[in-house]
Amino acid sequence: MTIEPGRSAATDAGPNEAELERRLTQTWSSQRGFWGAVASVDHKVIARRYIVTALVFLALGGLLALAMRIQLARPEARFIDADRYNQIFTMHGSNMMFLFAVPVMEAMAVYLVPLMVGTRNIAFPRLNAFSYWIFLAGGLLLWISFALDTAPDVGWFAYAPLSGPEYGAGKRADIWAQMITFTELSALAIAVEIVVTVLKQRAPGMSLDRIPLLVWSMLVMASLVIMAMPAIMFASSTLIMDRLVGTQFYNPAEGGDALLWQHLFWFFGHPEVYIIFLPAVGMVSTILPTFVRRPIFGYLPLVMALIATGVLAFGLWVHHMFVVGLPRLGESFFTASSMAIAIPAGIQIFCWLATLWAGRPVFKVPLLFLIGFIVTFVIGGLTGVMVASVPFDSQVHDTYFVVAHFHYVLIGGAVFPLIAAIYYWFPKMTGRMMSERLGRWAFWLIFIGFHVTFFPMHILGLQGMPRRIYTYQPDLPWGTLNLFVSLSSVVLSLGFLIFFIDIIRSWSSGRPAGENPWNASTLEWATGSPPPPYNFRAIPVVDTRDPLWSQPDELPVTSGLRSDRRELLISSVVEALPEARESSPQDSVWPFWAAIATSIMLIWSIFSPWAIVWGSVPIAVTLIGWFWPKGAAEDES
Repeated sequence: MTIEPGRSAATDAGPNEAELERRLTQTWSSQRGFWGAVASVDHKVIARRYIVTALVFLALGGLLALAMRIQLARPEARFIDADRYNQIFTMHGSNMMFLFAVPVMEAMAVYLVPLMVGTRNIAFPRLNAFSYWIFLAGGLLLWISFALDTAPDVGWFAYAPLSGPEYGAGKRADIWAQMITFTELSALAIAVEIVVTVLKQRAPGMSLDRIPLLVWSMLVMASLVIMAMPAIMFASSTLIMDRLVGTQFYNPAEGGDALLWQHLFWFFGHPEVYIIFLPAVGMVSTILPTFVRRPIFGYLPLVMALIATGVLAFGLWVHHMFVVGLPRLGESFFTASSMAIAIPAGIQIFCWLATLWAGRPVFKVPLLFLIGFIVTFVIGGLTGVMVASVPFDSQVHDTYFVVAHFHYVLIGGAVFPLIAAIYYWFPKMTGRMMSERLGRWAFWLIFIGFHVTFFPMHILGLQGMPRRIYTYQPDLPWGTLNLFVSLSSVVLSLGFLIFFIDIIRSWSSGRPAGENPWNASTLEWATGSPPPPYNFRAIPVVDTRDPLWSQPDELPVTSGLRSDRRELLISSVVEALPEARESSPQDSVWPFWAAIATSIMLIWSIFSPWAIVWGSVPIAVTLIGWFWPKGAAEDES
């Protein structure tokens, strides 16, 4: 590979520019038509599918939340009966956690990480395509079961033994457990792709101390997925075995242990909060400098805080179990770790405030949502420290205080930055700007609606209102606040409705954006908006953390990659020195067929253990087709 200074990765001028673009477009483009779209392995195409699908699940989950709020607005309401409420409650939590929050954050990584590290496609692109179809199948399984009135009714946590064969009749718990297998298989596939892309496909010169903070956050998030999600996959698989073939993992009467489920679930469940949160803080650290017109304050402390959060995330799971009767000495250690994780969060907040203080803020819609995030997350973090204390947690456990805290952390800590990120990177994905006027309306309605909806829930919890109840008696002091919360949720919903309208309107008729409408500093803005199929005409060379600010017109590039076949540049882990050229697989329909075969086997296994045996045959056939040599190196996975 050679470095050619003084040339732009986006406007690589030269006498053969048009011919080079034509050949690259021909090499990297997918075929037209339905099967061309199905076979595409372009990370941008797959990421857009993920994002749109996850946002659809967000809207559906919001409708379920509104249904619950209508039921709880007045005492002894009859809008939903107890069985349907349990299904809706379970669907809402499972949908938001497994079908929206984690997938949408990973989808942002799938789209942005290859562009931000300066490569032409994500690692293992066929696995990337497979992961989407598996995710979609899991989501359809859950929602079709809801439409057929057989949706899971055991909560998004599915505590044993209530989810076991003794109490969970029918196939509802099995559907929940198998939905977990679908979504976690998809998440693990993406995590592997992100780790390899970040460590081995960075642009020359992008050493570890020059990686964008969003990429750092996605790398830590992917590492957490790889280490945490096998726990919940094991838990859900053993639950299915208890229900289908008579094992006794969670039956105390036969030597099992119901608390084993909680340990396995929360060993995954609390890192999952940070799997959702860490990409969000990476978004904040990347977007904020653009709108304050200065580099981020405290790059190294922010990186260390991300890593520290990822490490400490695995030492918190027992604070969900303070009331189950564990040894007090052990609980004290988990109290300490639960409070200690506030330290890296505090470091991040102070670095963001310092960046704002020293900069010249331009209050566009993305920055408004970032400021709303900081305010909201601080409140959620403070209540998190409160419930980390065993005596206090023992009083508010399973009350609406925990519901309020949970939503402050996840909506305030993840959804606010996500909306900011969508407004910020929407021009990159579509080439069009979202509406500033509609965006401000959406911000104020969501910000005000969120706080007036969820802050009163702290008071309801302190008044003793349990969570997960579908009605309550008129003589209890909860009616007025519940009515206020339900009315406030309409304001919040209206804000999200405007947000969705803005996305749909801007996608087709938004103002053209140009290549870098925000004058941002990171590499994804060094190519077209939307990017071409090959991302970069020539791979850029990086020598600073903010390459587009340090060299806005003359970004050095490399040469040496062929234009007549799909090739990627492989670099060293630490210094990002060029090491090799690697073929990137061509489009293929085999990941789609493999996902269908896997889905059939997993759904069939809800009803018969023999599905694992016979269902493995079509999976093997599709994998043979997937990996069968095609005669050219670039066609092989």
